[in-house]
Amino acid sequence: MSEPQSEIQHFTKNWQQQLAEAFNNIEDLYRYLNLSPDDLPVSVAAAENFALRVPLSFAACMEKGNPHDPLLRQVLPVKEELFAYPGFGSDPVGDLAAATQSSVLHKYHGRVLFINTGSCAINCRYCFRRNFPYADLQLSKQKENAAVQTIRDDATISEVILSGGDPLLLNDSRLNRLIQQLDDIKHLKRIRIHSRLPIVLPARITEELIGTLRQSPKQVVIVVHCNHANEINERVITACKTLTKNGITLFNQSVLLKGVNDNAEALCELSEQLFSHGVIPYYLHLLDKATGTGHFEVSEAEALALVRQVQATLPGYLVPKLVKEQAGAVSKQTVL
Repeated sequence: MSEPQSEIQHFTKNWQQQLAEAFNNIEDLYRYLNLSPDDLPVSVAAAENFALRVPLSFAACMEKGNPHDPLLRQVLPVKEELFAYPGFGSDPVGDLAAATQSSVLHKYHGRVLFINTGSCAINCRYCFRRNFPYADLQLSKQKENAAVQTIRDDATISEVILSGGDPLLLNDSRLNRLIQQLDDIKHLKRIRIHSRLPIVLPARITEELIGTLRQSPKQVVIVVHCNHANEINERVITACKTLTKNGITLFNQSVLLKGVNDNAEALCELSEQLFSHGVIPYYLHLLDKATGTGHFEVSEAEALALVRQVQATLPGYLVPKLVKEQAGAVSKQTVL
C-alpha cells in the first residue's frame, strides 16, 4: 500500500522536523490508526506519569485498525501501568547507586556508561529508566568535561558506552565535539553507542553523522534496539545499511515483552530480518522491573522455553543471549 501524500511530505523533512511532529497525544495516534479509545484500556493518568511520544516513522509500521498491534502495545499508555506489582521499583538495575556527579555510570570492569541526555525520540512504556532523575545528570558542558576527565584518569577503561535517553539526539556539533574528546584518550579502544533512532527515526542517519563516526580512530559500535520484525521497513533498512557500509558494527538488543514478542515465531523472524540487513542479534533482555512495567513481564521459565525453541530453529549465530540485569552484579547475568 502506498503512503498518503502527507506522510510522503513528512519523510522529506530533516530528522529534527520529523521528531518535532511526533505523536504526543492519544487521540491523534488513535485517529491515525483508525482506532477508538474504547478498543484498549488507555489511561490518560498513565500518560501524565510518562508522556506519550511516537514518531510517525514508527507509527507508520503499525497495522491500522489493529488494537493488538505489537508496536502499538510498546508505546500506548494503559491502565496496568498504574497497578502495583511486587518486586517492581524506581531503580531496578542499580543505576542510581552507580551514578557519579559527572554523568558516568561505572558498574562493569573496563567500561563506563556515559549519560548524554535524558531525551528519547520515542517513549517505550517498558523503559527501565522511565523513573530516572535525568535532570540531576543532564550533560552541561561543565559536566561533559568532568565526565571526559573521569574517563581520561582511569586507564582501566577501554570502552565508553554513550547512552541516555538516546545519545543520537545530540546535534551533530555536540556529538562531534564529544567524540573528538574521547578520541584523544589513548587507553580507549571502542566507542559504543546505544540508540533506538536507527529503528524509530532512521532519518537521523545523515551524511553529517556518518562523517562524525567515520573520522574517529576508535572502533565505533552501535547497539540498536528493535523488539519486533514489523519495526523494520525500507527506511530502517537503508539507515542500517548506510551505517554498516561505512564500517560501523551493528548489534541489536531486544526486551522480551508480553504481548509483543513472547513467541518463538516472532523472535525467529526478528533475528532473520535483523541479520539480513547487517545487524547482529546480541541480547534478549528479561524485563527490568521498573515501576509501571509489570504488565509486560514474561517469567524466566517462559523465556527459557522460548529461547530453546529459537535455538532449535535457527543457527547459533542468530540466537541472541538471554540475559538479565542484577543490581550490583559485575556484568549482565546470562540466563541462556
